[in-house]
Amino acid sequence: MVALAVVLAIAVAVVLGWVALYNGLVSKRNAFKNAFSQIDVQLKRRYDLIPNLVETAKAYLAHERGTLEAVVAARNAAAGAEARAAARPGDPSAMAGLASAEGVLAGSLSRLLAIAEAYPDLKANQTMAALMEELASTENRIAFARQAYNDAVMTYNNARETFPGMLVAGGFAAAQPFEVQAPAEREPVRVSFQG
Repeated sequence: MVALAVVLAIAVAVVLGWVALYNGLVSKRNAFKNAFSQIDVQLKRRYDLIPNLVETAKAYLAHERGTLEAVVAARNAAAGAEARAAARPGDPSAMAGLASAEGVLAGSLSRLLAIAEAYPDLKANQTMAALMEELASTENRIAFARQAYNDAVMTYNNARETFPGMLVAGGFAAAQPFEVQAPAEREPVRVSFQG
């Protein structure tokens, strides 16, 4: 009778441990999906700002039409990639597509902003200044949300890959962090002391 109680107690402990591990993985998966939704909100905010920025710059940069069109095309491609990633947060192919599209968008926005710097009238335009400030604020929010998402993905992946979580993790796919690999971010900063 005592042996049966011990076996039953061990079986209950194993089942409760299994349930706790499973529920922990579900919670961590939901946490990284929620963290991605915060990125989603900020990316949509930026995508909404870009057409206003382009419209404001159009009057001043009429002969830079190619740059303006490139920004709009990159924005549309990034918005499409973001929608695919939002449907499957953490999916490696969706996250790679989003990272690639965001890199292209960052490059085209950088070219637009560099060109805008050369036009004092455009820099002095209050609407343009407000949009630039809003865009900078949004970029900071995106960076913060991306860091929170990547932290949640790391926590989830660690729980999946370590013992005893790996015993339960068969139905839980690995999640992909969101890392934009813009070539300009990888290059060393050039400093020149010439006047």
